[in-house]
Amino acid sequence: MLLGSFFKSINMYVECTLLFHSRFLMFFLCLHQVVVLWVGTNNHGHTAEQICGGIMEVGGTLIGEKGLVVMGVLARGKMPNSLRERNAQVNKLVQEAVSSLPHTSLLNVDPVFVHSDGSISHQELYDYLYLTPQGYQAVCQLLHAHLKGLLEKQAEN
Repeated sequence: MLLGSFFKSINMYVECTLLFHSRFLMFFLCLHQVVVLWVGTNNHGHTAEQICGGIMEVGGTLIGEKGLVVMGVLARGKMPNSLRERNAQVNKLVQEAVSSLPHTSLLNVDPVFVHSDGSISHQELYDYLYLTPQGYQAVCQLLHAHLKGLLEKQAEN
């Protein structure tokens, strides 16, 4: 008897928790005005076209009346290399793809990290791939300015 009531209370807890989370998620989705998508950097063995296709497929599920910002795939490696060239091609293809979509933009942050000699500092990308806290700060500043501009534009319309 005690075990039965225990399982009933667990079941009720799970149902209530799921209900709360689904309502919270729906509430959250109603609150946001812009979705930020940042994927694609770990697609080893894929072409630029395949990576762009994947990004746009995921992004396509998020586009609606809300805005969508697709973050560019970061440059990688201390100096220019074939993976960096592929990622630049991905960003170019994504830029072309999003240019025809409503409420959608690409934010390419590479100019912040790639110096005039083509190098990337380990101060911003500690292994020349993943961001340091300083690198995230730089990205967040750009993203904040970009989002602020988008939201102001939405408010005007």
